[in-house]
Amino acid sequence: MNVKNCENQEKSTVALTVEVSAEEFEAATVKAYQKMRKKISVPGFRPGKAPRKIIEGMYGAEVFYEEAVNIAMPDAYEAAVAEKKLNVVGYPQVELEGQITGEGFTFKANVPVYPEVKLGEYKGLKAPKAAVKVTDTDVDQRLKELADRNTRLVSADREAKNGDVAVIDFEGFLGGKPFDGGKGENHSLELGSGSFVPGFEEQIVGMKAGDEKDINITFPADYTPELAGKDVVFKVKLHEVKEKDVPAMDDEFAKDVSEFDTLEDLKADITKKITDEREQAAQQAFEDKLMQQVAENITAEVPDAMVEAQAHRFLDNFKNQIQQQGIPYDQYLKMAGIDEAKLLEDAKEPALRQVRLDLALVAIIKEEKIEISDDDVESEYKTMAEKYSIELENVKKYLPAEQIKDQLSTRKAIEIVRDSATATEPSVESSEDEKSDKAEDGEEKSAKKTAAKKTAKSEDGEEKTAKKAAVKKTVKAEDNEEKPAKKPAARKTAKKAEE
Repeated sequence: MNVKNCENQEKSTVALTVEVSAEEFEAATVKAYQKMRKKISVPGFRPGKAPRKIIEGMYGAEVFYEEAVNIAMPDAYEAAVAEKKLNVVGYPQVELEGQITGEGFTFKANVPVYPEVKLGEYKGLKAPKAAVKVTDTDVDQRLKELADRNTRLVSADREAKNGDVAVIDFEGFLGGKPFDGGKGENHSLELGSGSFVPGFEEQIVGMKAGDEKDINITFPADYTPELAGKDVVFKVKLHEVKEKDVPAMDDEFAKDVSEFDTLEDLKADITKKITDEREQAAQQAFEDKLMQQVAENITAEVPDAMVEAQAHRFLDNFKNQIQQQGIPYDQYLKMAGIDEAKLLEDAKEPALRQVRLDLALVAIIKEEKIEISDDDVESEYKTMAEKYSIELENVKKYLPAEQIKDQLSTRKAIEIVRDSATATEPSVESSEDEKSDKAEDGEEKSAKKTAAKKTAKSEDGEEKTAKKAAVKKTVKAEDNEEKPAKKPAARKTAKKAEE
């Protein structure tokens, strides 16, 4: 293998021109013969037993060239990347140059590499930070939630009213005939919850245990096609009315739902917890604003491959979220009326922001000479084990030390930016922008810390295993049972290595 040329191009891409020698190509041709001989029929020889010279005599010396290129090219590419010490961040675009002969071949690879990053301002920045306030209403709302979780349902010998739970049998009829999905027995329905078709729950109000009633309903126009806009009759029997027995808000309540002896102590604890939660959220939002500035301030030619890889990671995360909700991904696309290409395209802008953020964090780590010791990693392992009540060895099993180092170094880089920054009072406009940011860029922001430094590596796990396969795609051998055409011309068509 000989690297004839190595030239920097736009957007952090390097053009490599690589020559594969006659000796290397001959070794690859031998492997190609061993792989293909069973699929080539030669009169007088059993499958796989025909000598190479016989096959080449029948079909031409070029019969094995295409597969030999497939074998030789990935190794030559990897060797060239190693020789030139390129920090590769994606798949190359490869094309053959000139003829393929027994003397070897030459190919050109356009390789996306980790960009040169110039830090802008990252210390002494300013960003809005919300002041944390906790009102009596906030505390009362938490107390109400506690009370709701500890509320009992007890039978009530009276007419049903909103807020009660009615235990009912029901069956729906359309045109005098029962319809699918319209029947239930001993169903507990909270009146006023709006969980049934509009107009149903209201007609239960006033009934008593043992009452039976026909309820007339018109289904909404946007309901399922079989029932949309249709008039139906539900035959209903009320078995039991249950009312909520809400606990009194006193010291006994505090003892029942917490470790505190008085309601005042419980309120004080709730106040502290809400304050801590909001302080943490305000701090996170403050750091996000600062790191957005840091990412915007860097100078770097970001290769498209890095953005596309991040967009795919976003899409994979989105797929997982959809499937965790029990919705098949293909079905979701049909329901939403969109295709995957559109999702990927929409992901590219936030992906670019994420990549710039990752680049900025790695640059800060380098500039500040941040190093993480083995003791730091061990301490973090112990902290995580205690926090999540997991055995220490299990934490180490599922979280490699290198990943912990990445997380800790990223955390320190963010702390350097944060500790040197000034918090300003947020304006009304910035508060609204922050709400919008959370809605639109939630995944991007939540991924900030864990994704940092991943793009700094020349190859992540998937890229390493797929690298050679991607190069092989540039010249595809035609392995079939048919006889190859005699003396096929060597393929010259440029092909892109696709992910």
